[in-house]
Amino acid sequence: MIKPMYNFNTNDYLIRIPIFIIFFWFGFLKIVGLSPAQQLVMDTVYWMPFLTAEMWTYIIGIWEVLIAFCFLFKKTTLVGMALLFVQMSGTFLPLLILPEVTFQDSNPFLPTLEGQYIIKNIIIITAALIIGRTYLKVKIL
Repeated sequence: MIKPMYNFNTNDYLIRIPIFIIFFWFGFLKIVGLSPAQQLVMDTVYWMPFLTAEMWTYIIGIWEVLIAFCFLFKKTTLVGMALLFVQMSGTFLPLLILPEVTFQDSNPFLPTLEGQYIIKNIIIITAALIIGRTYLKVKIL
């Protein structure tokens, strides 16, 4: 007899390791100034106060490396999820403030390569929610 999929159990490190790799790799590239998204990030954070766009990009890179390490360890999952959701809210900003860069002819049904780069983050958010479901159980009264 075949067991239903809801009984399928897998080690959540199958998701944690790729999330670690993605955030560590792209965060590191931002830290050293080699990210292919460097200009897009700087064009998005130019309005942020106190620091230059280059410094904000560096800080975002450090932030992403922190997310990577938080997802690597189960005890820091909640911190990682909080950092990830703050970071992701900023990641989607170019879709709103730079539609000429993220969509062809500003048509929301025709994302550019940059727009696709941003939209694919939906899967990362979903993976984080899958990881977090076992650590963030809420009791309903």
